[in-house]
Order: sequence, then C-alpha cells, then structure tokens
Amino acid sequence: MLDSPRLSQGATRFLASQRFVALTGRDRDGLLWISPVAGEPGFLRGRDDMLSVSSTPRDGDPLHHMPIEQQIGLIAIDFATRRRVRINGKLLSADDAGLTLRVDQSYGNCPQYIHRRAVDAGGFAASPLIRARRAEFLHPSDQAMIAAADTFFLGTTHPSRGSDASHRGGPTGFVRVDSPGSLCWPDFPGNNMFNSLGNLAVDDEAALLFVDFVTGASLHLSGTAQVRWTAPGAAGDDGGVGRSVAFSVEAVVALTK
Repeated sequence: MLDSPRLSQGATRFLASQRFVALTGRDRDGLLWISPVAGEPGFLRGRDDMLSVSSTPRDGDPLHHMPIEQQIGLIAIDFATRRRVRINGKLLSADDAGLTLRVDQSYGNCPQYIHRRAVDAGGFAASPLIRARRAEFLHPSDQAMIAAADTFFLGTTHPSRGSDASHRGGPTGFVRVDSPGSLCWPDFPGNNMFNSLGNLAVDDEAALLFVDFVTGASLHLSGTAQVRWTAPGAAGDDGGVGRSVAFSVEAVVALTK
C-alpha cells in the first residue's frame, strides 16, 4: 500500500543511514534514464514531505544537471539488510550541491532478489578520471557487463504520475542479450504491486541501469520495453515464470574509470 506524502519516521531514519539510491528522470532532451546517486550516511535527509539529497549524478551521467520541475522516482536500498524504500515526487531543485524533492508517494518494497553486498559511495563520486561513452547500441563490453550482472535497476514512467525507479535481481546472467540492440529478462514474482509493469502497459518508455559495485562503473540504457506472456516453462521462458520483459535499446551511456 502506498504511504501518505509525508515521510514516516521509520522511512526518514532508514534514508538517513543509506549510501546509495537509483534515480529515474529525464535529461534535457526528454530521454528517460536511471542513474546511481551515492554518498556517506546522512546524504539523504527527509522531513515531512521533503527529501534533500546532498549528492548528484556525476559528470558524464545522462542525468547530470537534470531539468527541475519534473516528476522523478528513486529507490533506496540497504543491500546488507535487503530493505528498500521507493519514493516518487517533484524535483524542485538540482545543482552541484544536490537535489531537493517534494514527496508525493513513499513506500517499502519486497526484499526478494536483493543480493547482499557492500557499497562504497566513493566509487560513484565525481572524478576527472571518469570516461563517458555514448552510443546507440551495446558494445561487446556492455554485453559482458550485462551477462555478469545479478542486479539491475529499472526506470519506467506514467503519463500523469511521472517517473518510477525499481530494482530487479536474479541469478547471474538472468538478463539475456539477444543482440546489440535488444535484451530480455524473466519477471520473477515479487510483491504483486506491479508498479513497473503497470507503467509499461500505458507507456513503453523505459530505462535500465547496470552497476559494477566494485569499480563504480555504470551502464545506462534508454529505450522501450514490452511485457511478454507465455505458458510457464514454454520455449524461451528463461525463468519458468510465464512472464518476461523485452527491452529495445535506443541510447547507451557507459561510465568507466
């Protein structure tokens, strides 16, 4: 169930202890992206219906200097406890000092498929050593990163409610690269809220984020996604769940050090 626009005391305490969020929004050209934002505990400060983030997407990130007055979504995850909180709201300010968000919705989320890991916030800090590569298709190194992933973040959008950020996890290699322009993953059962799938049913715009939590490298994809239904266990049903999502790549940004 969705909470009220006011952040609960529990959510505020949880956010204050976190080091990492994934944020969904649009760049200055209107493309949908999802990006990592990290900091030391305390970089997320919530009060009533306001959330302040004392960090921003780094240089080269497609959401660096993102436009304000847009509806964005973010998800904060504690990978040690496998707890997560999702927040949707309006971006009121964005500059080099951080972001300010007026909260419209905040709610907890199912801990399934969250792999326990340590997160070094410094790995996602701004650095002159970061290299950004932009393309319209997946480079072989991008495909290798996807094939090695057990986690990614999914950004979707709704015509009236704006952007949303969510998490997807599974066994290593659960995301299948079919070509340099397409990939697919099984949609495992979760909390049965279907926020992301509901958004895709009315707007097929989507964004994906793959992260190397050791090096701080990130792979950002913008494109479209369609939900596919089959009989569970049928040919091509990799997860045996009868439901998968096919993603078509339209733009790629890869950040490495």
